[in-house]
Amino acid sequence: MPKQILKAHKVRLYPNEGQQIFFAKSFGCTRFIWNKMLNDKIEHYKKTKTELKNTPAHYKKEFEWLKEVDSLALANVQQNLRAAYNKFFKGSGFPRFKKKGHRDSYTTNNQKGTVAVTNNTVKLPKIGHIKAKFPAKINGLIKSATVSKDPTGKYFVSLLVETIVEPLLKTHLRIGIDLGLTDFIVLSDGSKVANPTFLSKLQNKLTREQKILTKRREVAKADQRKLSDSRNYQKQKLKVAKVYEKITNIRKDFLHKLSFTLIKNHDVIAIEDLNVKGMVKNRKLSKAISDSSWSTFTTMLNYKAEWYGKALIKVDRWYPSSKTCSGCGHLLTKAELPLQVRSWNCPSCQQKHDRDINASINILNEGLRLVTLKTVGTTGLA
Repeated sequence: MPKQILKAHKVRLYPNEGQQIFFAKSFGCTRFIWNKMLNDKIEHYKKTKTELKNTPAHYKKEFEWLKEVDSLALANVQQNLRAAYNKFFKGSGFPRFKKKGHRDSYTTNNQKGTVAVTNNTVKLPKIGHIKAKFPAKINGLIKSATVSKDPTGKYFVSLLVETIVEPLLKTHLRIGIDLGLTDFIVLSDGSKVANPTFLSKLQNKLTREQKILTKRREVAKADQRKLSDSRNYQKQKLKVAKVYEKITNIRKDFLHKLSFTLIKNHDVIAIEDLNVKGMVKNRKLSKAISDSSWSTFTTMLNYKAEWYGKALIKVDRWYPSSKTCSGCGHLLTKAELPLQVRSWNCPSCQQKHDRDINASINILNEGLRLVTLKTVGTTGLA
């Protein structure tokens, strides 16, 4: 059956000079409100040991220029700050103050058509229609819009749309995935997807541009000039940002295409539930792991499986998929199978294994076992 989902569409904006000024004001006001509310909460707690229930409305009388921007953008700051506090109480880091020029954005909501699209424009509250380029047709009810400016100076709006998706046809195929570094993923059918290693391909160029940026920072510092006033530094900063942008765009394109292909061609997908945050603390592996974007890939598989009526099963990170023989179940010790050993013969059944293919087969088998247990538990069958 068709499913109703929330889907984000990222659209490139081409604002005129006046619209760019409005965006700059909006970014500044939302950043100010976040920092002001956060600071006042901290100071209030220090004095009273209680939480301050402040809202953007409390500051509009003192700072009248806040009225120049969309009030819903300020209201969303309050909600985001409350959510950040809730995450902190659940174990995440404490909310941080925002810096100018770092992830500039603001979010507004659609109220009776205040956010809308035409063939070549996006309409936003208090600013009207902005010229836009759409990568795909947008169907459904627009719920909210997040305007942002990236480090290269481009403007975008992310439209959150309530839409309908049709489930993909069933293939009756199942696959296990082992996430790797030599190869991006290894599948239980024996196939491997090469790791494009985006960052390493552009690393020489990135390193060269970053060295130039460092030199220009040192020159500006020696001349006692602010970096914001140094034209050469700002030009070089833009060059570095464009290299990062290229890496990000290529990576996302690769991950989107691969995740959709897997979802389209399989009904059940089993994958390791890895602790990527913990793994990137390993200095020897952190760069390769970050370049692979395992977390992003798993997230894409997760929401696409939900959208299109497929099943994604996450196998416990401590499951010994690499050290278990997929033929007879014999378990090796860590000493018997160090990381550098990429193939091995089972001492019990003599079956020869490619380390990663064997792991992906075990991940699939364990995933299917977990599905069976869940089904039995749900139906109450013995």
